[in-house]
Amino acid sequence: MVVLGSTGSIGTNALKIASEHNLEIEALACGKNIELLNSQIAKFNPRFVCIGDENALCGVKGISKDRIFIGQDGIKDMLNECKSDLVLNSLVGFAGLAPSLHTQKLGKKLALANKESLVVGGKFIDTSRIEAIDSEHFGLKFLLRANVDVSRLIITASGGAFYTKSIDELAHATPQMALKHPNWSMGAKITIDSASMANKLFEIIEAFWLFGIKDIDAIIEPSSIVHALVEFTDGSTTAHLSCPDMRLAIASAVLEKFGTPSVKPLDLTALLGIKFMPIDTAKYPIFSLKDQLLDTPDIGVVINAANEVCVYEFLKGGCGFLDISRVVLSAADKFKDTKISAPSEIFEIDKIVREFALKELYAKI
Repeated sequence: MVVLGSTGSIGTNALKIASEHNLEIEALACGKNIELLNSQIAKFNPRFVCIGDENALCGVKGISKDRIFIGQDGIKDMLNECKSDLVLNSLVGFAGLAPSLHTQKLGKKLALANKESLVVGGKFIDTSRIEAIDSEHFGLKFLLRANVDVSRLIITASGGAFYTKSIDELAHATPQMALKHPNWSMGAKITIDSASMANKLFEIIEAFWLFGIKDIDAIIEPSSIVHALVEFTDGSTTAHLSCPDMRLAIASAVLEKFGTPSVKPLDLTALLGIKFMPIDTAKYPIFSLKDQLLDTPDIGVVINAANEVCVYEFLKGGCGFLDISRVVLSAADKFKDTKISAPSEIFEIDKIVREFALKELYAKI
């Protein structure tokens, strides 16, 4: 298979699974972590690699320079050369959309950990030809096998780093505080999104595109042991439980069948009391966009662009944590009538919204 985002959390876990199950790795793509990429090249001997920055080319070891591609266009060119039928896309943010679209254009199977591909371009992606890598959607996939009419889908949120913090405390939140997720080890961007609940908003629209069901909600379950629930019209509800470990969802996406358990089974007798709570939109205002996003999915590109701008500014110390939701809500209102009829328009709108978000962000700081 091809692994895009090989040095991130999903990518490194996918390569562990590939090693355990003797899966050949044809190509790797990463951003800036050349040191880790070099160790992956030495272990998996890929035919091709792609890096994000041409200035890092001289640092890549163990592969001839004519088999190294560079940047977004380089990923497309590399995919054109690859024979693999499976592409795992775990790139971060909007940058993952073009590779997802190109993977499907080439007729390859897409194992998708880049949720932004569906958030901003779900209407242009054939979800029947993808495997979503997310604990919530992995759980929903299995729960929906029941031959009963579905009433509602529910995914869970841990509450992120600020679950125990008050609204007043969030005004003084630092990146270091926001990056301390209680249950998951993830990259910086998705960890901040978990703290603001933007990640759960994105997973809501991801579930909409994956399963074609509009009645979707999310609730807080602090232990991250219950990942998803399905309510049926007969009044029953089923839940999917597992340890918080992404290897389970990755293995389901990249393996034909499970030979051995991917994670340690739960000891049900040792579980602490599981509690469910509603998401407080006063504390997590971004989640108040859920119904608007489900009614008009085209604004996914607007919400994602504004959020990405603010998250990266917050990580640099350029704005406060609460500025993220303020600007995202402002963008969602400003561009609420956005309509998209072709993939090319996604990239145009993304650029316009990013410019607006930066101006809006610093106009009031």
